[in-house]
Amino acid sequence: MTFESQRGVSRRGFLGLAGITGAAAAMGLAGCAPKPATNDDKPSASSTNNAQEDWLGEAPAIDEASIIETRQTDLLIVGAGAGGIMAAATAADEGVDFIICEKNSQVQRTRHWIGAVDTAQQKAAGVKIDHNTLINELARYASYKCDMDVWRVWVEESGEMLGFLDGIMKADPGVGIEAVVDTVDFDKQTHYTPCTQHMYLTDPELGIQAEKERNVVLEDYIISKGHQVSYGHKLVKLERGDNGAGRVTGAIFEVDGGYVRINAAKGVLLATGGYAGNPVMTKALAPIVPQCTTTADNTPSCDGSGIKAAMWIGAKRDQQAAPMLFARGAVTPGVNAGYEGEGMEATLPGTVFQSNIGTQPFMKVNRKGVRFINESTPYEAVCFAAAGQPGGVWCETWDSHAAEDIKQFATVGCSKMIAQQIARGETIDQIFAKQIEGGTVFKADTIEELADKLGFEGDAKQAYLAQVERYNELFDKQIDEDYGKEPFRLSALRTPPFYGGWFGACYLTTVDGVKIDADMHVLDTENEVIEGLYATGDCSGSLFADNYPEYVIGCACGRTLTFARHVAKAIAAQ
Repeated sequence: MTFESQRGVSRRGFLGLAGITGAAAAMGLAGCAPKPATNDDKPSASSTNNAQEDWLGEAPAIDEASIIETRQTDLLIVGAGAGGIMAAATAADEGVDFIICEKNSQVQRTRHWIGAVDTAQQKAAGVKIDHNTLINELARYASYKCDMDVWRVWVEESGEMLGFLDGIMKADPGVGIEAVVDTVDFDKQTHYTPCTQHMYLTDPELGIQAEKERNVVLEDYIISKGHQVSYGHKLVKLERGDNGAGRVTGAIFEVDGGYVRINAAKGVLLATGGYAGNPVMTKALAPIVPQCTTTADNTPSCDGSGIKAAMWIGAKRDQQAAPMLFARGAVTPGVNAGYEGEGMEATLPGTVFQSNIGTQPFMKVNRKGVRFINESTPYEAVCFAAAGQPGGVWCETWDSHAAEDIKQFATVGCSKMIAQQIARGETIDQIFAKQIEGGTVFKADTIEELADKLGFEGDAKQAYLAQVERYNELFDKQIDEDYGKEPFRLSALRTPPFYGGWFGACYLTTVDGVKIDADMHVLDTENEVIEGLYATGDCSGSLFADNYPEYVIGCACGRTLTFARHVAKAIAAQ
């Protein structure tokens, strides 16, 4: 089997592998759409972020006659994902008059890993985090293309946020437990600050999640206080007074049968997510994604609509893209990274979107059969490096001692999930049974046989076999002379059966958005506050550049929840 022979693999439905993670994609839009808003897709003349971006278009013109209802509130929350539903729970608790709108038919999927600082759980575990060290580490990740004052809000307020959330989670019979904080052995780590990760588990040793997801728990909480999510409300545009130069007064939504205007006396909070569900925006703003990405584990409805709506009224966008890529997009031999198809219909070729073995530091080679990176790196590093390799993909190899190797690797974050499966008693064959059946993981009695199954031929096969021998030599020396990997993350490839598979990046989300200040006000192109407009979560910016700080685990979700609570409390204090 040659690599080229499989290039035409078509897009199929996502394959969720039992025990390997992968939550279901977001639900579809509720109701039938009315007459669509007009939008000629011309570049916005007001855009100052890059030259005339054709992904942006212009705010649609809405005929007043098609507005079938006007509603009033103090706080309008757009989006019922992690940020929106936390803002709603806080607003309900604070007695704020609010409306929360969501274009889909249910609250959005929950990202479980919550980054927080100075929590009760950390204090009980003896985890101490120096605030300035952490803030500078985060700024270093972003090459200082960030606002350190905005980061400080997360660092200083996330502990209180988690305490608020914890009370709700423990009180819900579907959860009934408190968050568990992760701790690490610094002798076996490559990062420089303690773990910030918290997660709700029923068994912290084995990583079993609570039955009820956090976003559902928070929705139940607001319902218990007499509120509900307005589903089937698709954001069309924001409205701003004084001929588009004044305060943001509300928004218009597309609903079944027409449009709804919601006026917000105290503010509008955008919590609409990033743009990973929009291939047009992705290609324009984050061109490295199609160079190394094979699968997607994002929410399809995160299409950048909130970012575009804010920019239509003058908001400034981060100049640097920050895609969140995990090295877990398993594919069959010969599949290249990149979108197939055009426009909004473009899709990625892979169907196994969270093959957790991909983020374990086993030997990784390119299509020429040779290593090209230190495999002991944050999740996105091998993805970025693969963008410069043939096909944008890489091959990973492990042997029958994989379970012991994974335990020794002692990785952090969600890459630990495969170690938790092993701790539950699952074997490597059980973990990868569906992938072996589906042709994205191969098992062989010899390395030569595995090379054939993986599609290596000719010089590439000889190079691959030689690379395995070289890797075993480095393991024996306990020194990675080629790429400097730590000795405890080297592993031998000698004991059959042998396993291998091809991978690209799995595209989770984007964490670059519209600029905000330390009170989550959206900023305009002159870095001035747009009064009445706030943002949180992946549609907001000012924090990340080029990457997601993998070693500050859960910081993206943590900042989303913290900033959402910050805004709702600020509205309550007005």
